[in-house]
Amino acid sequence: MSEASIPGGLEAAAAVRDGRTTARELVQASLDRISEFEDTVGAWTHLDPELALAQADRADEQRQRGLPLGPLHGVPVGVKDIFDTADYPTEYGTPLHEGRTPATDCTVVSRLREAGAIILGKTVTTELAVYSPGKTSNPHDATRTPGGSSSGSAAAVASFMVPLAVGSQTNGSVIRPASFCGVFGYKPTHGLISRYRVLKQSRPLDTVGVLARSLGDLALIAEPLMAYDDRDPDMRPRAAPRISRVMAEEAPAEPRFAFVRSPVWDQAEETTKDALRELVEHVGERVEIVDLPRTFDGALDTHRTIMEADLAVSFDSEYKDGKDKLSAVLREMIERGQKVLAMEYNAAIERARAFNEELDEIFEEYDAILTPSVAGEAPVGLDSTGSPAFCTIWTLCGVPALNLPILQGPNDMPLGAQLVGQRGDDARLFRTARWLLNKLEE
Repeated sequence: MSEASIPGGLEAAAAVRDGRTTARELVQASLDRISEFEDTVGAWTHLDPELALAQADRADEQRQRGLPLGPLHGVPVGVKDIFDTADYPTEYGTPLHEGRTPATDCTVVSRLREAGAIILGKTVTTELAVYSPGKTSNPHDATRTPGGSSSGSAAAVASFMVPLAVGSQTNGSVIRPASFCGVFGYKPTHGLISRYRVLKQSRPLDTVGVLARSLGDLALIAEPLMAYDDRDPDMRPRAAPRISRVMAEEAPAEPRFAFVRSPVWDQAEETTKDALRELVEHVGERVEIVDLPRTFDGALDTHRTIMEADLAVSFDSEYKDGKDKLSAVLREMIERGQKVLAMEYNAAIERARAFNEELDEIFEEYDAILTPSVAGEAPVGLDSTGSPAFCTIWTLCGVPALNLPILQGPNDMPLGAQLVGQRGDDARLFRTARWLLNKLEE
């Protein structure tokens, strides 16, 4: 089955809505694709073809009866295995939760079903969504990592198994695998999508994200997930951003970009630096080099303090009851987190707020920050998921970020450029990204 026969999310939804295809045909095409490539890619941890086809048949029956259709009606979606699903196990990528079967869906899955999506199956996550890899390999080169922790979601989208997938990011877990696998990835503003009944790592950092093969497809899946949920303590009752509508509008003026060489710029491979410089030259006068204030030099340490202290709390029972079944890297993170003092943690939270205030000053002049998504191409080897360092600051600050798969590394592997927006201004970030993609086609 060729890639051309597997439609993207917008195309698939329109085809079902117009009667040019059925949900069953879409799901069967995904299952055929999985059958062909799953042995190599290893993107799925739970997959039930009969269950998926039964969902598709119900969707087709709804359409035949003339019932209202949601924006994702009949479209197959992959869901990372840290999101509770009532009809699939949710095992968090660890033997400690093997056989865990939730009684109800998480809010994200409920919103997907409400929008008409078909939950095709559960995609592979790293161990407890941290660093220790699962079985997934990179669809472009099976000897390389797909990134993590949303490894299965990124690989499933990149290999055309599904048009859309859900992931999460506490450090670099959406943007990094999106870059390594060559797909679009979106980490929204912190608190825009509910995390109710999603594996908790760190309340100040955890963010639900999405992956797709186009910018429009990202908006398609993200928008239905942005409804207020009072069971997530960081959500507020406010109007959701109208991403698709704003993205389609002409900007009042051509956007301005701040090319930011963050404190980890020296970790970027020379080929990555060269690719970003070429991108900046192509965009021309709309880009200016901007250096972050020196206070950001400590941002990665601030993130680590918060994340590791929260991991020690969130995974306390896993550590106490099954320490020997945890990876060495996760045990060490938890043990460091156990030693973080309350005053150190609170100081780190305050520093994160201060970083946001400094970013706001940049966004007074610029529409978006342009920076690498990762240090370089996906590393060879499956014992690591690569460094999240180029995502850390933006996750710490809770600002929206996009991976744009517009670059290429020296080994013909995908390489992403990261576009970062002001906190809460997700729709403008998408509009700015659309302008940039159009500019690159000139």
